[in-house]
Amino acid sequence: MTTATDRPSSAAGPLTDDPFRYGWRLVPRPTPDNPHHMEQVPLTLEDVLHPEVGDFIVHSDRHETDRMYLTAVLRARLETSGVAIVLSDVRIAWDIPDLRAHGPDVMVIPGIRERQNWSTFEVEVEGVRPALIIEITSPETRNNDLEIKVEHYARAGVMQYVIVDDMSPGRTRQLRLLDYRLVEGRYVMHPLDSDRRVHLVVANLWLGIEGDHVVCYDEHGVAFGDYATVVRQAAEERARAQAAEEQARREAAARAAAEEQARREAAARAAAEEQARREAAAREAEARARADAEERLRILEEELRRLRGSE
Repeated sequence: MTTATDRPSSAAGPLTDDPFRYGWRLVPRPTPDNPHHMEQVPLTLEDVLHPEVGDFIVHSDRHETDRMYLTAVLRARLETSGVAIVLSDVRIAWDIPDLRAHGPDVMVIPGIRERQNWSTFEVEVEGVRPALIIEITSPETRNNDLEIKVEHYARAGVMQYVIVDDMSPGRTRQLRLLDYRLVEGRYVMHPLDSDRRVHLVVANLWLGIEGDHVVCYDEHGVAFGDYATVVRQAAEERARAQAAEEQARREAAARAAAEEQARREAAARAAAEEQARREAAAREAEARARADAEERLRILEEELRRLRGSE
């Protein structure tokens, strides 16, 4: 295995004279006519490495397609089961004082079940850190991903750092995968498997390359579809889960209603039985009282006849 100090070359692609080739941010620059004036300022390579909230960083269409695909697959795999949340293009602030914030393409964070509307994920506040970060390189900024972030993410304690590296300086992509695993505080490059794929440990998925794009495979080697398919499948899965929850809710409500009806009927039967018991007891008491009265009347009549006979 290769250590982080032996990592591949990161020779950058051709640079242009465009000052906004990395992106831009809006900076307050008041003018006499407009105290709220915002000026568009070009980003530097350092700014791309440590972005601020609101920065616009330039990416290619294929870069964005791969990023959205990976995000959709990982969310469908992990979030529906509550294993982890998956954040994309969200700034992360570390709990290491001298390590500035980064903006990974994709990061998987176990230990959190509900997502929030983060613009910056603060490790110190949330108490957890990513188990997996995936970066997709761009020719102009490869050095950040291939060199600097290897050191930074190891310091941050990210267990697995995977790089989808575009080695081509032109418009035709030439991709390779790099898989770094944290060993005793340092990254060690892990070899690809026999199919030239990377095992994404936290998700139990395999990441490979087909042509000029990435593809994820499940534990049976079945490929996940393109971004649109994954999004549709995730939506269908959510719809099925919601339908199952609604069905379970209806069944629970029906059971509760049936149990309540049975309770009421049982209570009505018990009340009727109690009423019948009371009526029977009243009739029995009435019969005893009538018998007692008849007995007393008989005794009085006998006494009366005796007294008449003695005269």
